[in-house]
Amino acid sequence: MAAPRALEETSSQNLEMTIHVNDTAEKIGDEFDYSRRAQWLRAAVLGANDGLVSVASLMMGVGAVKTDIKAMLLAGFAGLVAGAGSMAIGEFVSVCTQRDIEIAQMKRDQQKKITSNENHEEPDENIQREEALPNPAQAAIASALAFSVGAVVPLLGSAFVRDHKVRLAVVAAVASIALVVFGVLGALLGKTPIVKSSARVLVGGWMAMAITFGLTKLIGTGGLQM
Repeated sequence: MAAPRALEETSSQNLEMTIHVNDTAEKIGDEFDYSRRAQWLRAAVLGANDGLVSVASLMMGVGAVKTDIKAMLLAGFAGLVAGAGSMAIGEFVSVCTQRDIEIAQMKRDQQKKITSNENHEEPDENIQREEALPNPAQAAIASALAFSVGAVVPLLGSAFVRDHKVRLAVVAAVASIALVVFGVLGALLGKTPIVKSSARVLVGGWMAMAITFGLTKLIGTGGLQM
């Protein structure tokens, strides 16, 4: 009777250890997944915030000296197209440079192992390292799309508002709400503090819009009206 009980206790302990190891592996896997999100998440959040803040600030700046709704919408649309293209090209070049640096480092590491007569890495390890390299096209597309999504918000928010002062207020309000939403989404996807992330994004957007509006208004009322 003692032997079966001992076997049962041993099996139970092994089962508990297996479950514990699997739970630990899943936690590690979750942490790894969050870190793997960093590349595209950074590009997406950065693009959305840039699109929203850039276009909203541009429209606020034009609205500071022009009451025509057409002028504001044209300026916002031009900012959307130019900004999306700029973000895509800039992100592509940046990630390509990062990828080239990492590939060059991998080659140097392999060369050192060859010269030092160390064992070569397993094929699976080489494949994993190559898969971990950043994808320039993915980052560029994510940045352009995210910028466009952010830029559309102030354009749609003000497209049907005829009163000039109300239109400016709507642009500022819609941009503020969208900034909070983007901050919360970025925090949730990246598992970072929500309040801190949202506040940082919101205050930064307010500063950009206020500075653009104030300086444009100052220059416009100083004799450079168009």
